[in-house]
Amino acid sequence: MSISDLFDSGFKKRNEDHFAAIVRVAMDDGIISNEEKAFLDRLARNLDVSEEDYKIILKDYQSHPINPPVAYDHRLERLYDLVRMVYVDQIHGDPKHRLLNKIGVGLGFHAVNVKYIVDKALTLVHNGVDLETFMQEIKNMNK
Repeated sequence: MSISDLFDSGFKKRNEDHFAAIVRVAMDDGIISNEEKAFLDRLARNLDVSEEDYKIILKDYQSHPINPPVAYDHRLERLYDLVRMVYVDQIHGDPKHRLLNKIGVGLGFHAVNVKYIVDKALTLVHNGVDLETFMQEIKNMNK
C-alpha cells in the first residue's frame, strides 16, 4: 500500500464521519425531509461519499465518531454544514442548542465558547450568509 493510499483512505474516512455527523443532525427528529435529503445528496457529492457508503451511513450513522478537524477553517466549514442542516430541519429551542453545542464541542470548539459560537452561527445561517462570510464573521468574533 502506498502513502497516497493511506492518505486517501484517511481523507475518505474523515469525510464519511463528517457526513455521518450531519446525518445525525438530520435524524434528530426521526425523519429526513425532502429538503434535508437534497442537502445530504449535495453534501455527499461534495464530500465524495459513494452511493454505497451513503446508504450504509444512513442505516448506521451513530457508529461514526465526530472527528474534529485540526485546522480551524475546516472546523468552521463543518460547523456551517451542521448549522445549515439544523436550520433546514427546523429544530427549534433547547433541543437545537443542546445538539449543536454537543456537536460543536465534538468538532473541537472549546466548551466555554461553544454556546456563543453556536448562537452566532445560527444567526448567520438564518440571515443566509455564504460559507466565506460565515467563516469571516465567526473569526471576527475572536478579535
